[in-house]
Amino acid sequence: MTQPPRYESSQGVTGEILEEVATKRRRPEPTAIVIFGATGDLGGRKLAPALFNLMLDGALTEPTVIIGVSRTPLAVEQFAEHLRPRLAEFSRQPVEPAAWDKFASSLDYVGGDFANDATYVALKVRLEAAKAAGTRGNRVFYLATPPSVFAVILEKLQKHGLIERAVQKRGVLGCRVIVEKPFGRDLASARALNEMIGNYLHETQIYRIDHYLGKETVQNILVLRFGNSIFEPLWNRNHISHVEITAAETIGIEGRGTFYEQTGVVRDIIQNHLLQVMSLVTMEVPASFSADDIRDEKSQVLRSVRNLSLNDVANYAVRGQYRGYRDEHGVAPESETATYAALRLMIDSWRWHGVPFYLRAGKKLAERLTEVQIHFKSVPLVLFKDEAAGNVLQPAVLTLRIQPSEGISLRFVAKVPGESINVGNVHMTMTYADAFKRPISEAYERLLLDCMRGDATLFNRRDSVDRAWELIQPILQVWEATPGVTIYEPGGCGPADADTMMTRDGCSWRTLVAE
Repeated sequence: MTQPPRYESSQGVTGEILEEVATKRRRPEPTAIVIFGATGDLGGRKLAPALFNLMLDGALTEPTVIIGVSRTPLAVEQFAEHLRPRLAEFSRQPVEPAAWDKFASSLDYVGGDFANDATYVALKVRLEAAKAAGTRGNRVFYLATPPSVFAVILEKLQKHGLIERAVQKRGVLGCRVIVEKPFGRDLASARALNEMIGNYLHETQIYRIDHYLGKETVQNILVLRFGNSIFEPLWNRNHISHVEITAAETIGIEGRGTFYEQTGVVRDIIQNHLLQVMSLVTMEVPASFSADDIRDEKSQVLRSVRNLSLNDVANYAVRGQYRGYRDEHGVAPESETATYAALRLMIDSWRWHGVPFYLRAGKKLAERLTEVQIHFKSVPLVLFKDEAAGNVLQPAVLTLRIQPSEGISLRFVAKVPGESINVGNVHMTMTYADAFKRPISEAYERLLLDCMRGDATLFNRRDSVDRAWELIQPILQVWEATPGVTIYEPGGCGPADADTMMTRDGCSWRTLVAE
């Protein structure tokens, strides 16, 4: 049997003891989890594997009941057999027979149209049975469906007494609803969607999920900044030159042409994922680690971001499209949809005034990675004139790698061994899997668990969603009104215009390297 890791805590207590105590303390109440769209790709690829791994880790409290709801008529056994191969493919832990049998025993299923009252009558029967079995009426509804059916699902849930609008407190029993992105396609639609959901649920019951925020490195940003005195004093305009945030993929749209034509990379990645990551990197010290205190500070950052003018869009927003995109199924032959976008944002706050933030995201690029690079300012060159002339003396860079191989690295200069004073660049790297000798949980595992616990820290609040749409609205309006997308070759670093944008400010992108 594998022994748990024995890393030391700040109090000198071994990690295995802390892990056991933490698991018991953070375990949620018994809960019924209802997944609308359970037979879809998200349910099989992310949600079912996440719940299976949580069960294996002992993070769930029995009984935890998982009820799938989809249009496809299936018996419970058929639903289980539908999920089994997906778990075998996507679970981070092996699907052993005994573990599978235990997981399958927690499954239930309701087949029927989302607009049909009979579907909710049957669902209510299942939830009453779950309550009698010990879930105490706790329920989480996961809307893994297109936003177009959110309204009908919520209306029917309310009609049949399965949800009620009430303030929810952390650790208090009740009902919560997880809403998948895309959360609107522009500011107007996002506000309308928020208004509609707000008619049925209180803000404390709404969990707008962004799986990037469940990544280990994203969660660790606050600990790195506020838990280490060597970083926080440097985390400002006096010491930081600029910040890069990159989300690069090597794959294309993977047969999702119709979806991507309506979305594009700005809506898909930048409006939600990258702006949320940026807000965590730049937020002020919260009063506590409570959900509201952290989300207050994140929202304040977004309010401080300078609105983009038409001139800003022209000079500091670049769009590209990989060659071959227009040949994809469901894509218009003369499509102007961007599969790559890069932009510069400025934060008008005391801490960050004058520091540019460069965000880029794209498909069919040379390397798959999501990371944040903090570029520190150059040192005075009084002692290092010769090294500077040879471009050897480079500023320090702190890299927060979100995926893959989650971890942190620091580039700095050091003396090369020898008699002469020669300097070279050194990289110190820490990966979470190696440092703590344990596997990294998937983002959906953490987020599902947090929702069951009533912890909304890593979920998007309504004001942040609205503000994020406000920020990117000028880009969407200009790009959709004017043609001009630049074609870039697959397997590279994106359009040259993005390099020009950085060069204009005396900066350059981190080079993407083919694996």
